Amino acid sequence: MRLIFMGTPDFARESLRSIYSEGRHEVCAVFTQPDKPRDRGMKLSFSPVKELALAHGTTVYQPKTLRDGEAAKIIRSLAPDVIVVVAYGKIIPKEIIDIPPKGCINVHGSLLPKYRGAAPIQWTILNGDREAGVTTMFLSERMDAGDIISKRSVAVGEYETSGELFERLKKLGAELLLETLRDIENGTATRTKQDESEATYVRQLSKKDSPIDWTHSSEQIINKIRGLNPWPLATAEFGGKEFKIYAAIKTGRQTEKPAGEIVSSGKDGIELACGDGKTIMITELQAPGKRRMKAADYLLGNRL
Repeated sequence: MRLIFMGTPDFARESLRSIYSEGRHEVCAVFTQPDKPRDRGMKLSFSPVKELALAHGTTVYQPKTLRDGEAAKIIRSLAPDVIVVVAYGKIIPKEIIDIPPKGCINVHGSLLPKYRGAAPIQWTILNGDREAGVTTMFLSERMDAGDIISKRSVAVGEYETSGELFERLKKLGAELLLETLRDIENGTATRTKQDESEATYVRQLSKKDSPIDWTHSSEQIINKIRGLNPWPLATAEFGGKEFKIYAAIKTGRQTEKPAGEIVSSGKDGIELACGDGKTIMITELQAPGKRRMKAADYLLGNRL
C-alpha cells in the first residue's frame, strides 16, 4: 500500500522503522512536528521521525497547523491508501481523516479505552497498573475514541519504570502496526467500538508533578518514582537541598516516625517513613550539581 506516516518522538520512530524494514509498503511522505530549539545552544533539532525519514530519502512535511487546508491539499495530491498516525502531537482534523480510502489508523500506548490522551505509559506506572499494552484503531474526530482494530498486552514489572515500559511498548506497537496494516491491505481488519463507560483520560506531565508527598502511601510513592523516571523525575528535599530520585524499593518494615522523616541511612540507601506507616528505601538519586549515583555511594562522602 501507499502510505503517509505522521509522527514525532522515539515511540513513533520505532513504528516507522518497522515499516521501512518490512519493505511491504511505500512511504510516500512523512509529517512531523516543526523543528524545535534544544539544549543550551538552542539549536534547532530534528524529531526522531524526521531523522529516520531523511535517512531513507522520504519527503518530510512539517506544517505548523493541519487546519488551514494546506496540509489536506498536499495529502490529497500524494493520494495515499492509508495514513498511519503515531504520537504525532496534533489532533488530525476530519478533512484529513477522510482522505485515504483505507482509513487513517493510529497506534496508542494503552489498552483503550483506558488512558486516552497524553502520557498513557507514564500514567500506567503512576497508577500502579500490573498490565499495560498498545492499541491500533481507526482515527475519529474525538481524541483516541475511534474504533479499535487490535490490542496487545504485557505484564508490568514490580519496579519497572515508565522509561523501561516505553521501550517495550514501542516495539510491541510497531509489531502490532505491521499486523494491522496487513489486515487492512487484505480487507480483514475488524472494527470494535470503544465502551465509552470505561473511558479514562490522562494529562501530560510536568515538573510540577515531581515533588514527593510523603503523606502518601509507600505504594503510591514507589509508583511515582517509577512513573516519573526518566522524566520529569520525582524529587525530595533533604537538608534544604532538592534531590532527584531515580529508584526506590519497599522494605516491608513499619515505623512510627512521621511521614517524610529519615528512618535510617547506610549501605542499603536512605530509608524514609511514608504516610501509611511503612518505609521505602531510596536506592538511586542525584544531588544538585552531581551525577546520578547509588544512594549508598552518596552517603559515603555526605551526611543528610
